[in-house]
Amino acid sequence: MSEKQHRMWMRKCLFSNFLCDAAASDSSQEQTIKSFYLSRRSPVRREETHLLAYRGTVKPFVNFNAKHDAEILHKAMKGLGTNEDTIIMLLTARSNDQRQQIKAAYKKAYGKDLVSALKSELGGLLESLIVALMTPPALYDASQLHKALKGAGTDDDVLIEILASRTAEEIEDIIKVYKKEFSGKLEKDICGDTSGHYQKLLVILLQGSREEGVDEEKIEKDAKDLFAAGEGKFGTDEETFVTILGNRSAEHLREVFDAYKKLSGSDIEDSIEGETTGHLENLLVAIVKCARSVPGFLAECLYKSMRRAGTDDDTLMRIMVSRSEVDMLDIRASFKKTYGVSLHSTIQEDTAGDYQKALLYLCGGND
Repeated sequence: MSEKQHRMWMRKCLFSNFLCDAAASDSSQEQTIKSFYLSRRSPVRREETHLLAYRGTVKPFVNFNAKHDAEILHKAMKGLGTNEDTIIMLLTARSNDQRQQIKAAYKKAYGKDLVSALKSELGGLLESLIVALMTPPALYDASQLHKALKGAGTDDDVLIEILASRTAEEIEDIIKVYKKEFSGKLEKDICGDTSGHYQKLLVILLQGSREEGVDEEKIEKDAKDLFAAGEGKFGTDEETFVTILGNRSAEHLREVFDAYKKLSGSDIEDSIEGETTGHLENLLVAIVKCARSVPGFLAECLYKSMRRAGTDDDTLMRIMVSRSEVDMLDIRASFKKTYGVSLHSTIQEDTAGDYQKALLYLCGGND
């Protein structure tokens, strides 16, 4: 059965389930069914220029009605058993903003918190994924950072992934939400768990104050300074790497990387890997890769999450959820170009069950 046939079969089964409801003849029930069926249709039409710019796989869509969606979810969780397919298909077809509206409508209609209701009906990885989908983006990132800092040992991979790949505006929102939700300053918590130049670079990234544009006068100088700080001397001047990579714009850094290769004959990543170690090395390399291409960096993170001994579901879930409305199409393209296989097929090979279904809906298609 092809992917398209499988999806059509799922829709027919779900539609049949709703038709079996004893109150199907009621006009409100008919409207609910119609709303559900329309929920998997194409997203709301936008101006052509906006469509060309949008690179996510999850989009707002036409005929959105938070009250009807709340009713559908309530029916999916009512009585014996839970209709996981309904929950998955509906929530992966809604933007995060629309999910927040559904959450409010559910609370108003049933006097219960939707996320709590979902958690009581679901379990395992699917529960974690659905809860992540129901969390506003800045709060989700803040929660991931808090977990990385307050768990048993620091999860530096999470700190590096999030802080290297987010925009200045996103980091500003994360800091505000972190303070509100966890009654503490993110910078203070990071400083309490890290040290040295690694800590300094993380703090620089938290400021969200990269220079804008390309400074033509600095390109050659920055390239020479980086060479002199690493390959061109005995020992390594880590301060120079931190200052330049932490403060220059992505556009400027790409020009510097080209100049560096002409000067040294090697890529800047090779120099960093040869001159630094540990978490600082990983953060510097992540910054370089994000300056080149954030989707490329995240595609690599996804590949590693599924190609190591045992799946890193936390990373897989975090990227699939956080980038589904941002640049998932570009991540998919980079994944296929770099690894010769599609992200969709790799997820199919590495996951199973309802958790897999939800991830594949977020992926948005096979390349």
